[in-house]
Amino acid sequence: PIFNNYLEANRYLPNRGTNRHFLPMPFEPPCFSSEFFFNSEILQILKVVMSDRFVADQWGCDVPLQGSNYQNAHVDYQRPLFYEMPDIALPAYMMVVNFGLTTITPENGAIEIAPCTHKMPRAEALNAVENSEIKMLPISLEVGDVLIRHPWALHRGTPNKTDTPRLLLTIRYVRNWYIDNSREVSRIPATVWKLLSSEQKNILRFPVDSE
Repeated sequence: PIFNNYLEANRYLPNRGTNRHFLPMPFEPPCFSSEFFFNSEILQILKVVMSDRFVADQWGCDVPLQGSNYQNAHVDYQRPLFYEMPDIALPAYMMVVNFGLTTITPENGAIEIAPCTHKMPRAEALNAVENSEIKMLPISLEVGDVLIRHPWALHRGTPNKTDTPRLLLTIRYVRNWYIDNSREVSRIPATVWKLLSSEQKNILRFPVDSE
């Protein structure tokens, strides 16, 4: 119902290209579940990559509709940490966790990723993809599968050839010192916030409604 209401108001106002939408997800059931954010295996992987001082700061859904097309290969969150050294190799300070609410296939718009391009200078990576030296690989996901990716690996959305919207959820985790406010996010209701443990609250960096 939430997406249907959004689509009713925004069907002709796509914000991610032709017939492609991104919307902030609410922190209310059934759209929010603690398992989405606090899965112990996912958190352990993130700790290996970014130590234990990280937070989740974005929660959204990418939805291509029938009639969408290929996006250009791109990275998320394009601003470099140091503008004077945009291609400096740095440890990861943000990671993206994706999972689908339905099975995701090349037929309904699977994300494509160019492997290892997050380790390359941006212009070199783009040139390698454009010249097919590095292939874009479609990532199919069953319900329950999780994709953990570096947002600076080149990727693109693909066409949804079906008449069913393809729902890919996104949680961004960042080292706790990093802030960019690059996407709209929903507020956490006070009733939901009260049910979270102290450890869970420490992981979520989102605005919280007052009582």
